[in-house]
Amino acid sequence: MIARRAAGLAKGWMLLAPGLLPFADVATATLPLGRLLRLSLFQLSVGMAAVLLIGTLNRVMIVELGVPAGLVAAMVGLPLVFAPLRALVGFRSDTHRSALGWRRVPYLWMGTLLQFGGLSIMPFALILLSGDTQGPAWVGHAAAALAFLLVGAGLHTVQTVGLALATDLAPPSAQPRVVALLSVALLFGMVVSAAAFGALLAEFSQIRLIQAIQGAAVATVVLNVAALWKQEARDPARTAGGVPRPAFTDAWRALRQQGPWTRRLAVAVIGAAAFSMQDVLLEPYGGQVLQLGVGATTTLTALLAGGSIVGIAAAARLLGLGHEPHRVAALGALSGIVAFVAVVFAAPFASVPLFTAGTALIGLGGGLFAHATLTACMRAAPEGQIGLALGAWGAAQATAAGCAIALGGLLRDGVAGWAEAGGLGDTLATPATGYGAVYLLEVVLLFATLAAIGPLVRTTTPAAAGEAGPPPSPGLGAAGFPPS
Repeated sequence: MIARRAAGLAKGWMLLAPGLLPFADVATATLPLGRLLRLSLFQLSVGMAAVLLIGTLNRVMIVELGVPAGLVAAMVGLPLVFAPLRALVGFRSDTHRSALGWRRVPYLWMGTLLQFGGLSIMPFALILLSGDTQGPAWVGHAAAALAFLLVGAGLHTVQTVGLALATDLAPPSAQPRVVALLSVALLFGMVVSAAAFGALLAEFSQIRLIQAIQGAAVATVVLNVAALWKQEARDPARTAGGVPRPAFTDAWRALRQQGPWTRRLAVAVIGAAAFSMQDVLLEPYGGQVLQLGVGATTTLTALLAGGSIVGIAAAARLLGLGHEPHRVAALGALSGIVAFVAVVFAAPFASVPLFTAGTALIGLGGGLFAHATLTACMRAAPEGQIGLALGAWGAAQATAAGCAIALGGLLRDGVAGWAEAGGLGDTLATPATGYGAVYLLEVVLLFATLAAIGPLVRTTTPAAAGEAGPPPSPGLGAAGFPPS
């Protein structure tokens, strides 16, 4: 039953493959396209959970269920607690001991169970949280917190170990394209899930809420089981109990000795914060400052996702041609600088086209940057530590993005209140001032990202850092830096 369902899902997913250039050549002899597309289904479940937590439930809890906004923010932020543990999860999947000979599969299955459990109890917990109960209020708070924590722990585990498994299966020459395809699958899952949840909850009721979220729970199990089915070969000798297993601190220390890992992760942190700070402000900026309608601002999310897909595809193409990953990441940062400047100037010029172009460029730059930094960490990972390396990147990126989103909202509110009170003069007493402060800070952070990338571009080569992959190409001059 599972095998037939997995085959059907993979065949349906393969119908999209011919149009997803440059992924037509992503298949290899050891990783056929059908198997790779089936593996990418785990990203669909992660995207579905992310949309549910950050988008759909955010609105439902505040508008339909009447939950205070502060409490909603606290609940939505709870999955972030698990983000720093992605490095530990990746390390444990590298060194897992199992009589069955699996390293990644047990963690993918456990992450799936965590997601399923959280989504199963979530609708009832939210109903209790809204006050629709005869019991004490703390029960609703505790149940909702548990649901969000379980889903957050599950999606972080599944994504970290799933990326590690994909890297295990793909030869080094194909890894950038494989990761790009998985990234596009994540965005595709988010777009489709957003549309599906919007249609299901267009006429809201508590019964519809229960059906939608528990349907997502079932879909999570189906997608993830289909993704991991017969992917990892069993090797009992590799996972036997007698095989030495280093402590996490020793493994982390050994990883840092393999190259400039502190700087590499610092780049991921600063860049992720720079691109993420505006995530919850883009649509309000279009509506409040440029007077765009709800339909017009909603298309901005699709435009941002489309730009991200183009950026990921472009990064995969450049990396496949041999360009050095940090140069590609720098190109993404430069694109982001241009994008945020365009968005800032859209307000005084009252230019919707300039704002639209800036939004698309934000997605493009973010896609280039995220894919390039992930590839850099993947190539720099020593043998047997790919899970730890990808987990470290994921922990840095997810934690920075979550904190930046919260900081962006607080900064916008603080500066806007100050400006409206006349603290910055009459000229700046406009709604655009608070948003502009956030975008300008993002520009500063992107310049800081370029400064942090500089030494990596000058000194890091596959031969010097012990990395696998094609040699760097001097052809991408936009991100070039002077030699040391």
